[in-house]
Amino acid sequence: MQGLLNWIDARFPLTKVWNEHLAEYYAPKNFNFWYFFGSLALLVLVIQIVSGIFLTMHYKPDAEMAYASVEYIMRDVPGGWFIRYMHSTGASAFFIVVYLHMFRGLIYGSYKGPRELVWLIGMAIYLALMAEAFMGYLLPWGNMSYWGAQVIINLFNTIPVIGSDVSTWIRGDYVIADATLNRLFALHVAALPLVLVALVFVHIVALHVVGSNNPDGVEIKKLKDENGIPLDGIPFHPYYTVKDIVGVGVFLLVFFAIIFFGPEMGGYFLEHANFEPANPLKTPEHIAPVWYFTPFYTVLRAVTLSPFMGTLAMFGAIVLLALLPWIDGNPIKSWRYRSKAHTINILLFAACFLVLGYLGVKPVIPMLKELGTRMTEIYFMFFIVLWIHSKPGKANFVMWFLILAAVIVGIDLFRYNPEATDDASQIVWQWIFPIGYLALTLLLPGVVKSFNTEKIVPERVTS
Repeated sequence: MQGLLNWIDARFPLTKVWNEHLAEYYAPKNFNFWYFFGSLALLVLVIQIVSGIFLTMHYKPDAEMAYASVEYIMRDVPGGWFIRYMHSTGASAFFIVVYLHMFRGLIYGSYKGPRELVWLIGMAIYLALMAEAFMGYLLPWGNMSYWGAQVIINLFNTIPVIGSDVSTWIRGDYVIADATLNRLFALHVAALPLVLVALVFVHIVALHVVGSNNPDGVEIKKLKDENGIPLDGIPFHPYYTVKDIVGVGVFLLVFFAIIFFGPEMGGYFLEHANFEPANPLKTPEHIAPVWYFTPFYTVLRAVTLSPFMGTLAMFGAIVLLALLPWIDGNPIKSWRYRSKAHTINILLFAACFLVLGYLGVKPVIPMLKELGTRMTEIYFMFFIVLWIHSKPGKANFVMWFLILAAVIVGIDLFRYNPEATDDASQIVWQWIFPIGYLALTLLLPGVVKSFNTEKIVPERVTS
């Protein structure tokens, strides 16, 4: 065995790669629950690739046969229903673990130096994943797939001057048709998986160069013994490989329970309108993208100045996440040692994101429409408040509260139309949401000093 290993090492650095990235890669010894989701995201990527390969063996990327081929997979291919549900459930599972992975980075400051590039590569993975999910969403050629793709591709129509040409180029036709299905199929099964795998590889390599962050935000590479081993580090293998196996086991129990007992998840994982073939003449009662796109879809609908401004706001909401390393300049990484106001800000942002996602799957009625606008305001104000919190000793919280509250009132006065009775009444009372958010994140720490007090970061990691 050793002779075979030596033969391989002479031609490929197998042992070197194993040691650098597993056996001799020292990770902080205080990883907790939140550190399961990186490995789970890698697991779901493998599930999606493998199940996708089996699906392509029977799927027909043809507008006349696509829907029928999916029905054939579900009804006639041995185990086909299981493979299809594994892939559709895996798409939602992918976004669940990725969102939790990103939330961990947010609460523990994993986007800060020296990990800015790791964060940017992670955001590139997120964008590639969104593109991959959108293209896969069209492939079943169900009615919601067709009309959802219609809405998303038409967003590019809003781009000044070149919008119409860009939309036509994406579709490959003047309408969503066979050419659209074929090109999105090619991108979904070939191009984007390669991009995703490459980005994941680069993401892991970049992470292992700078080292993993931890719940304390302490850089373990700064304190090493005489052998150069971090004092607060332990080998990733076997300690964290064993830990991750436990997480994988729990995840797979939940994952397969959903596949066997509730693969549609009430229409959130698989919409009811997608169980009928695409019909350009029959619009679903309520067109909405899959749940993992809905937070940004709500932002799109909330900005009504112009279609282009709505599209700009939607993409801006994603770009701001990528800019977090430069928005938050506080040297303290973990929320364990940041102020209570910072913790409140993050929790309210998470709640806002969930509400935005819920609103995206609901029909547009005056109350929910206005709530979407208010949650959009809070979403964008989060980044301003985060920037203010990054300088807790210098910022004038009361002054910033008054400035941002005045901006909200000014926007409300601009939007207020007494003739639109329902919309006007919603504007009048729902101002409490953004003003309440600002009161909790800016006015409270400005008045009560204990909410603006930061703790001393330890030199060594804690348990």
